[in-house]
Amino acid sequence: IYVPRDERFGPLKLSDLLAYGLKTIPQVLKPELAALLVGSHNEFNNIQEVLMLYEGGIELPEGILKYIRDSIYEELFKELFRTDGGKFLKFPVPQVIQDNKSAWRTDEEFAREMLAGVNPVAIRRLQEFPPASKLDQKAYGDQTSQITKEHIEHNLKGLSIDEAIKNNKLFILDHHDALMPYLRRINTTSTKTYSSRTLLFLENDGTLKPLAIELSLPHPDGDQFGCISKVYTPSSQGVESSIWQLAKAYVNVNDSGHHQLISHWLKTHAVIEPFVIAANRQLSVLHPIHKLLHPHFRETMNANAIAREVLTNAGGIIEETVFPAKFSMEWSSVMYKNWVFPEQALPVDLIKRGMAVEDPKSSHSVRLLIEDYPYAADGLEIWSAIKTWVKEYCSFYYKNDEMVQNDSELQSWWKELREEGHGDKKDEPWWPKMQTCEELIESCTIIIWLSSAYHAAINYGQYSIGGYVPNRPTISLHFMPEEGTPEYEELKTNPDKAFLKTFTPQLQTLLGMASIEILSRHPVDELYLGQRGTPEWTTDADMLQASEDFRKKLEGIEKRIIKMNKDEKLKNRVGPAKIPYTLLYPSSEPGLTGKGIPNSVNI
Repeated sequence: IYVPRDERFGPLKLSDLLAYGLKTIPQVLKPELAALLVGSHNEFNNIQEVLMLYEGGIELPEGILKYIRDSIYEELFKELFRTDGGKFLKFPVPQVIQDNKSAWRTDEEFAREMLAGVNPVAIRRLQEFPPASKLDQKAYGDQTSQITKEHIEHNLKGLSIDEAIKNNKLFILDHHDALMPYLRRINTTSTKTYSSRTLLFLENDGTLKPLAIELSLPHPDGDQFGCISKVYTPSSQGVESSIWQLAKAYVNVNDSGHHQLISHWLKTHAVIEPFVIAANRQLSVLHPIHKLLHPHFRETMNANAIAREVLTNAGGIIEETVFPAKFSMEWSSVMYKNWVFPEQALPVDLIKRGMAVEDPKSSHSVRLLIEDYPYAADGLEIWSAIKTWVKEYCSFYYKNDEMVQNDSELQSWWKELREEGHGDKKDEPWWPKMQTCEELIESCTIIIWLSSAYHAAINYGQYSIGGYVPNRPTISLHFMPEEGTPEYEELKTNPDKAFLKTFTPQLQTLLGMASIEILSRHPVDELYLGQRGTPEWTTDADMLQASEDFRKKLEGIEKRIIKMNKDEKLKNRVGPAKIPYTLLYPSSEPGLTGKGIPNSVNI
């Protein structure tokens, strides 16, 4: 896949090493090597076997050892596989099980990760009950939720459902409408899963409590007849407790797919690339907007080229490890129809999802309805810092709206970006017209936010939270066991084995873990938000000072985040698994850190 020379990784970069690592992983998929690795069965028998991936490693068959050593650089072999004598694939211990190996099972951690996990951008406030569907009723029948007040009202602390909605106490993680049109096809693959709706209640201490999970399948007689749904509620005893754990896992499978294919690939890698290409084609390297945005485009095209070779390609890592399988990229592409550029602004997104309301008295002009929402609280700080910097920068070069309108390079960039780069959406009325300073400032702020902080929040926690696959499975191979079947009996007698058999096939687990470990790493030469590759990037002293002020403001934000993470009243910042929310720390060391905001989408 062609990448212009000035967009490629440098020859001595760790990024390059990691990229080669990604390219190596699919080789393990070759049938003869897979058979050597996992033997005749492709499942873990118990949780201890999963933990051995971190505590001892998997025994390395000679055939695989020889194949990989013959195929890749020695340094890469050491970096990627960390062999210890005859051991193979000994992974670092993910944060989610470092302090407590079972906290991931709790309802508190399950809910907390919707606010402070790797996909904290999907949850929304519930504003109608029962939850409705926006799918075309002629094509898909009645898709209204089957969750009733009897399922949830006894857990609302004395409130009625209407009172809970009015008091902003009910929230939903809704993976129903996006999945239902694809579910029949997805379930023709090895995947066997459901669309899902998860209802949650906001407790007085700021935490969320799961109330009910609805799992749905297309009606067996045809889409026009709607869906078949079953509702599950929390339980801590007997087989019902095991069924509740399975229900949460099906939700996490859906959320993992949404995260990887929509929140991550689509809304960062894919949508940013047209901005990069149009800027290089239409803006001079001396143009002030090119200078502003250039650090945030660094290596994105190279990263995307590698992704198209080994991650998002047919038969690639995504299709092997994420539940939509061969429908993954089609599903992601269809979801692009819902993408609206101005709604990528963090305050706009939070208001759209009902997680915040406009409030001129609040520091960021929006007020969070869940005050302890780590992604949003930290994100608003970063967003405001970026916008202040962009406003100061753009106002220095564009004194009035006419200067924006009369800048031919700027107008050519915006025209090509809309009409060619995002050509499917060229006629959408929501595009900024790029006729005012305010439109320029808001647009550049969104571009920088998506390339830096948003991508960091979505990408760099993948291993710390998802590296322990039972906590965040990406595939399900079996439907919920039905009473009276051998599978149901196994669920009663050996619930862990039944869980692992459904959600953690061994080969895909190893493949997925190796991939997200690489994707979660920072290279040695990473440039973080506020940093520049050269101090002489501009000769304008005022802008050099403004850039330094931006960097210092980010340092102050990091100190405030560290302080909030120590505040025991903010229960969502650490949670039962004892994972401090560090994904929006602006700085980081190299490696697998679970923190740091790189300037660009570069892995």
